[in-house]
Amino acid sequence: MLIVTETLSRIEKLRLIEQVWDELIQGQADIESPAWHADALQKAERAIANNDAGFIDWNQAKEQLRQGGA
Repeated sequence: MLIVTETLSRIEKLRLIEQVWDELIQGQADIESPAWHADALQKAERAIANNDAGFIDWNQAKEQLRQGGA
């Protein structure tokens, strides 16, 4: 099922996103995170604790992703 969003106002689109998000989080207990996710979070936490984590501005991160970099 597709929802036509081109005719929705910005406010209507945001309300739609909020509604979908609310419905998704209500059933979150049904979703199991993959094992690699816990490993990745632990690795990130260790990097932050050891001051080995690098942070960049969100706009810079988006640009890097668009250019195929990480």
